[in-house]
Amino acid sequence: MKLPNGFLASGVAAGIKKNGALDLALIINQGPEFHAAAVFTSNKVVAAPVEWSKQTTKDGILRAVLINSGGANACTGPEGFADTHRSAEYLGQLMNISSSDIAIGSTGLIGTRLPMDKLIPGIKDATASLTPTGVNCAEAIMTTDSHPKTYESDLNGIHFYGIAKGAGMLAPSLATMISVICTDAVVDPEWLQSIFEDIVDKTFNSIDSDGCMSTNDTVIFMASGASGKNITEDEFRERLLEVAGNLTHQLIEDAEGATKVLRINTVNALNAHDAREVGRACARNNLLKCALYGEDPNWGRILAAVGTANANMDPHRLDVYLNGVQVCSNGSRLEVEPVVDLTPRLIDIRIDLHQGNEEFVVWSNDLSAMYVHENSAYSS
Repeated sequence: MKLPNGFLASGVAAGIKKNGALDLALIINQGPEFHAAAVFTSNKVVAAPVEWSKQTTKDGILRAVLINSGGANACTGPEGFADTHRSAEYLGQLMNISSSDIAIGSTGLIGTRLPMDKLIPGIKDATASLTPTGVNCAEAIMTTDSHPKTYESDLNGIHFYGIAKGAGMLAPSLATMISVICTDAVVDPEWLQSIFEDIVDKTFNSIDSDGCMSTNDTVIFMASGASGKNITEDEFRERLLEVAGNLTHQLIEDAEGATKVLRINTVNALNAHDAREVGRACARNNLLKCALYGEDPNWGRILAAVGTANANMDPHRLDVYLNGVQVCSNGSRLEVEPVVDLTPRLIDIRIDLHQGNEEFVVWSNDLSAMYVHENSAYSS
């Protein structure tokens, strides 16, 4: 793995995590351009670093992103925001850049302040460890992730690279995720934010593991222009969709306790909103998710979930398919009970509303005993 030209990154152990694991990542854009875009959680309760980074990304310019794991710095009051401010100021002094051009991300347990006596020296170590390969950067942002999540792609001498973390609380918008995507392409700042928001909506916002929304969700994009090569809107959209899409699938594949990945495709909806709402209703239905964990093709639970969605539908026209096999027609059982194989890890659910021409895919996972176990003792 190699970062796009113009970028340096590092991952170090600052001592925030009690087990001594890597817990502080730093990504620096050396330019010559510093264009950026960002999307954050829509939760009304937001962490201090989200408050800070919403301000620093408003002008579309970023020079650095600093991310810690091992503590969310959420619900920590004015003191928590002061800690974020202090982190940015200190990094700015070390790198000779303005703190207003630095985004901060944090992930971990809510309600506990960060150990600044460890974080500040850790920032100094992170700046001293910067490399063009960004060794350990993706690992340093992990919490309950089982492995680092990275992806890179090339286009005519232009390089894209992305990292992400997230394994639980995966629900729009966004998920309990931190993600940074970089490129050395020359981009047009006029369309950067709007295209980025659209791609995030189609990718990161299409996963819904457990219906739980985090306080710290942050997805950031940075462009250095160091390749000297221009990229068109269409090329940018296509490449960003590839990178963000791959990271999205890595997140849902690694969802806490998951034994199945669910692809919920709602088709022939009246509008895109309806298709999305139906998919999310299924993704958040615990009865359905438990049935799929047990490999039980209980299509009645699918219909019950669909009926809770705020969407246009006729319950007497609903068709449902499981792994390509029709299990329900016009809202009722078939004359001959079909045989459905739900042993594969990927389970494809197709719901036909027969209302229009829109469709949307929501990605989710089953609900297992391991998910309960992992989240029953998270803070201990």
